Amino acid sequence: MIKKTADYKSEIREKMRGGEGSVKIEHFWSPGTELRANTRLFAKLTLAPGSSIGFHNHENEEEVFVILKGTAEADDNGKTVILKTGETILTGNGAGHSIRNPGEEDLEVLAVISSY
Repeated sequence: MIKKTADYKSEIREKMRGGEGSVKIEHFWSPGTELRANTRLFAKLTLAPGSSIGFHNHENEEEVFVILKGTAEADDNGKTVILKTGETILTGNGAGHSIRNPGEEDLEVLAVISSY
């Protein structure tokens, strides 16, 4: 199955999970209809400069962020790290994380959440 970028469903979330600014979410595939695996999210997130997703935990699921463009400041269960293009973070099993765009250009992140 092929999907063109014009067919992605997009939404804007303000102050996502208690964060700052806005996050654009471009959903590549819809869980439960297009995806059969236990996937809750498979999308590209775009965070404008200064925007963030607030700290949150993942119970019985894992979330992977892959930095596609820009620089991210991530809280990896209490440890602050800087991530550059191509780097990743995995959060799950009750651990938590947050992500922020400290840069001057948009931060683009591939996000996948799967349950187990």
